[in-house]
Amino acid sequence: MIDGTGRDGFRADVGIRGEQIAAIGDLSGAAAERVIDAAGLTVSPGFIDTHTHAEGALLVDPQHANGLRQGITTVFLGIDGMSYAPLSRENYLLYRQWLSGLLGDPPEELDMHSVEAFRSHYHRKVAVNTAYLVPHATVRLEVLGFRDLPLVGEPLARAKRLVREGLEQGAVGFTTGSKYYPGPWADTQELIELCKVVQEEGKVYMSEPRLTERAFGGGGAVEAMEIVRQSGVKLHFAHYRTGADSAGRIETIMAPVDAGRHGEADVTFDIYPYPSGSSIPVSFLPSQVQEGGPAAILRRLADREVRQQVGTWLDLNQSAYLRPMTFSYVPDKPELEGLRLVDLADERDRSPGETLCEVLLEQRLRLGHVTAPPESDAVQDQIARDCMELLSRPDYMVCSDITPAGRCTHPRCYGAFPRLIGRYRRKFRTMPLAAMVHRMTGRPAQRFGLTRRGHIEVGYFADIAVFDEARVNDTSTYADPRRFPVGIPYVIVNGQVAVDNERCTGIYAGQAVP
Repeated sequence: MIDGTGRDGFRADVGIRGEQIAAIGDLSGAAAERVIDAAGLTVSPGFIDTHTHAEGALLVDPQHANGLRQGITTVFLGIDGMSYAPLSRENYLLYRQWLSGLLGDPPEELDMHSVEAFRSHYHRKVAVNTAYLVPHATVRLEVLGFRDLPLVGEPLARAKRLVREGLEQGAVGFTTGSKYYPGPWADTQELIELCKVVQEEGKVYMSEPRLTERAFGGGGAVEAMEIVRQSGVKLHFAHYRTGADSAGRIETIMAPVDAGRHGEADVTFDIYPYPSGSSIPVSFLPSQVQEGGPAAILRRLADREVRQQVGTWLDLNQSAYLRPMTFSYVPDKPELEGLRLVDLADERDRSPGETLCEVLLEQRLRLGHVTAPPESDAVQDQIARDCMELLSRPDYMVCSDITPAGRCTHPRCYGAFPRLIGRYRRKFRTMPLAAMVHRMTGRPAQRFGLTRRGHIEVGYFADIAVFDEARVNDTSTYADPRRFPVGIPYVIVNGQVAVDNERCTGIYAGQAVP
């Protein structure tokens, strides 16, 4: 038994009654409707995934097998400043299209006008628990539309009300993103004003650092720390890690955080165990092309002269993202999934930038991509070592950054947690198993205020993962991502067996938490 507190494991049985843990200890004399023999296995709290983009997929496939099979029992939604609520019907349909390459295509008729309405679509209707954070770009869209306008005066007051209402209706925090429009049109003062509301409500601000001339100090961690300084809000950095350009130099990425610390600044981080990510290509289009939203974007891309100009701009300004881009989700032309952008550009005798514009136009923006990992195995290995060193810190926890749409999705969607608790733990031996479990359970539950979750404790909700610490491992790869892990035979959500002998049971016991 590893109970999620960080203390060493111990031998014990767990008794479950209804949704809760009813007893812990020697229960050999107890009777039960079902007994799971976990001899030789490890029993821990179910894993809490602090960063996913699963809200769209869950509404179409509530089983969430790719997360559940990892031992994940709670997923966070509304990450990187963008999601579906609070939005009017018109704005929901607009943002649904703009985000479709990342979030997929949920039903059109859903009510997303409030955080409360959003949460109702998941409560006891999906296989995992869901926690929501109010997304900045979503709020900005609802208040100002898909326009590059300053958020001041009455619109700012309305945005503050929407943030506060969302937190009062059960959101566990507030998020901003790096490149998800209309979010990038904000300046730092706008974020400070909104974070003052988050601070007043005692919730957490989750930042995906952005680099922009509109941000204090040019952006990145410097801007996030300035927001903390001026608002006093609790800060959480999303997937904060080294990359190919900073591998082996943890002090480089931590320098702006350390320089910005003041007084009792409360800062935490999460991380996923891969050297590259995934996103939506529409987010790379320049600001002036984004103005007006999807319909206006498509009108501009349909003009050949404008399309060529935008393609040239992409080639000059976004080449670092275009070169390693592989299409992950192309719903109207799935044969392109798994194909590199540069190869398709060669085939069409176009530049990568112009080719990307063509595909976005053809797909009506419904396009996702995965960034290929660094070519150097040594660099990949160093990033993995950095990941484990960062995770050993007292302010880090684990995420997957699940982006499930498409046949050629990112391998993290199926393997993030078992990759850490299996492959990396055994390879690097950076920390004991109990410490790693704590970063996946008790630590995020405490940070984000999840009620009676994250520990195996009497009276807590029975969210439990059962795994073989010697065998657990990821099998998903960049080349073949849709492969389930091994060594996690049982997962229990709110007292119901959701994974039984490595098979999903089809039970939808997830709750909208906290």
